[in-house]
Amino acid sequence: MPSITAESTRWEAERAELQTVLQAPIFVRSPALSHLLSYLCEKTFAGETDQIKEYSIALDVFERRDSFDQDTDSIVRVEANRLRKRLSEYYAHDGATDLIRITIPVGQYVPSFEKSALSAQREPLRPMPAETQPGALGRGWYRRSWMIAAAVALLVAAVAAGFLLRDKYRGKPTIVPATQLASEPTVGLPVGEELHILAGSTRKYVDHAGKVWGPDAFFTGGSPVASSVQHIWRTQDPIIYRTSRQGDFSYNIALKPGIYELRLHFAETFYGPENAGGGGEGSRTMTVSANGQVLLHDFDVLADAAGDRTADVKVFPNISPSSDGQLHLAFSSGPGGSAMVSAIEILPGVRGQIRPVRIVARDAPYYSDDSRWWSPDMYFKGGQLKASQEPTQGTDDPEFYETERWGHFSYAIPVAAGKYAITLHFIERNNAVGAAESSGGKAKDRTFDVFCNGKAILRNVDIMHEVGEDRPLVVKVKGLEPNAQRKLLVEFVPVTRYATVSAIEVVAE
Repeated sequence: MPSITAESTRWEAERAELQTVLQAPIFVRSPALSHLLSYLCEKTFAGETDQIKEYSIALDVFERRDSFDQDTDSIVRVEANRLRKRLSEYYAHDGATDLIRITIPVGQYVPSFEKSALSAQREPLRPMPAETQPGALGRGWYRRSWMIAAAVALLVAAVAAGFLLRDKYRGKPTIVPATQLASEPTVGLPVGEELHILAGSTRKYVDHAGKVWGPDAFFTGGSPVASSVQHIWRTQDPIIYRTSRQGDFSYNIALKPGIYELRLHFAETFYGPENAGGGGEGSRTMTVSANGQVLLHDFDVLADAAGDRTADVKVFPNISPSSDGQLHLAFSSGPGGSAMVSAIEILPGVRGQIRPVRIVARDAPYYSDDSRWWSPDMYFKGGQLKASQEPTQGTDDPEFYETERWGHFSYAIPVAAGKYAITLHFIERNNAVGAAESSGGKAKDRTFDVFCNGKAILRNVDIMHEVGEDRPLVVKVKGLEPNAQRKLLVEFVPVTRYATVSAIEVVAE
């Protein structure tokens, strides 16, 4: 009995905070997230943190069957990310004065309970020492004056950093200081119905972004082909590329009138030096058309992706159904090999340009404080993901900068013809991987270059020098054009220690 009493006393404040959070309007309106939060916390209170696993959460909270496969169903990762965001919103508003804060660390499901900065202030008021009394203006004015002074200091520092960036990268595409980004209009994703088809598959799949891919449908001709290849470069969802429809075939897809964006997904898993078919470039070519207009002529997946076993996405804006209300896609084999496609996406489009591309370096999607949706990490090759719990300063959305891709890596971002602005989000965690290279107890500064399609757009980026530790550095580069494969190949090349990036945004100009 004494141990039970001690355990209940230990979690008394945390249990009270959980009930306070669950009674908040933003959680009352979301019973699914409330159930998830209660489950995670109650397991922790009961000393059963070893049982908080993705599989058990799927069965206990989301009523999945024993056959639940986390590789094909990302429900737990997606909902946990939504819960993190909802908790962040709560503590930014209704829970701003709570003494305890509940968080779900990135990459984990066991909740963390931390005392807020205000907890130390929740003591009986005592007279202030004479030397610290703000005078006749009162305590409230003193605190507000301090906050205003801090804000002004931050603004001055940010403006100074902007001028440093302008001079440092003079002669390169236009660099916009982070202080100007807030004044720019928010470019959102168009809203409407989406269609995701897994060619050659008989099963549905939920990807890391929470999108549901349906089994193959609307096709005529061709044959389904499955591949045993496990790893596919430039994707977190290799399952999308392990099946395909091959041969000469077509898809006739009924659509409502409107403008759409078509995305065709490919990966060469048969031809290639290490694959069953051997060969390489030229082993498979095809022509793809939409409503009779050629989209891809003599298209070679392996050559376009610069390698086999590599996800290759082709983007086509301004797609509309024909006069009969259908989108007619035709895939015709060329002289080398059978035509193929791994997956088809049809999304609400933007007239004359592609949809904005927003990527955050983590394995789940994210809604930023400005209500923009960021897809989980995609199009990457090389590097590793890392999460940090170090507090972030100088931003209203610190959770956005909790993760990074670090190392020597690249992103092959598919776009259409045109000019684009790319915004890169960085943050320096001086205790990150690579800090072991130290001198006198102080980690060496990280420096790296950024290239786009082989041309340097940023040289010797030094985040610590520009803004300091645990503060975001946001750099916007304008006037970028895709390469012949209609991609923005963005490479992050280490100079000292490793390169890093937390998020990438690409918007048509």
